[in-house]
Amino acid sequence: MSKGLILGSTVAVVMLAFGPSAQAGPPYVTDDPQPTDPGKWETYGFASGTVLRRATAGNGGFDINYGGARDLQLSAVVSLAYDHQSGAGARIGIADTELGAKYRFLHQAAGSDLPDVGLFPKIDLPTGGKRFGSGRVGFSIPLWAQKDFGPWSVFGGGGWTYNPGAGNRSYSFEGAALTRQITKRLSLGGEVYHQTADAIDTATSTGLDVGMSLQVAPKWAIIGSGGPMIQHRSAAGKYAFYLALEFHN
Repeated sequence: MSKGLILGSTVAVVMLAFGPSAQAGPPYVTDDPQPTDPGKWETYGFASGTVLRRATAGNGGFDINYGGARDLQLSAVVSLAYDHQSGAGARIGIADTELGAKYRFLHQAAGSDLPDVGLFPKIDLPTGGKRFGSGRVGFSIPLWAQKDFGPWSVFGGGGWTYNPGAGNRSYSFEGAALTRQITKRLSLGGEVYHQTADAIDTATSTGLDVGMSLQVAPKWAIIGSGGPMIQHRSAAGKYAFYLALEFHN
């Protein structure tokens, strides 16, 4: 596989995994079923990326979430994509725009084994053109679940993504995460996530992350995660990272 194809595929993976999507969800690749409270906003100014042997790729922008109604969250991710390849220089431009609606249809309760469960369908609008995307509309349909045990939270799930375009493949993805509220302001956690090949000349990828959320003011938090790719690292990347400033009202 050429370096250009590897880098292009990596950009697509980064835009899917880190552009979207903090209790659960950001800063983790694995999402959660819990929507933003009705009438409230959660906004993340983020930067993310994947580091390969001689290249980096990722994106940065805003992940905006609004509680539209009880158990319903409306989301939009607007960002710029970038990549840099040794000996070939850097590129930067508008990434595809992601729109989504998270709906929680099951609720956990004290004394019950039932978890929170929700759907979070998303559509990718081809604002990045063929430079940082396929130039066509894509979508994903994930299902997420979460169960809390005092200061501990376990969440995970997965789904399927329609990934149109020449040489592309539709693919499945899944992840599982565990977090713990250490203090009122600090949460720590870790996750494992996996994705099947998203193009005819790429391979499946699996990664590990550790993450944190630190409340620095009543409405502000610094969140971040990072860790190694542990499967097909030459194509998927050596490691990935995510860093964001979160605002909520």
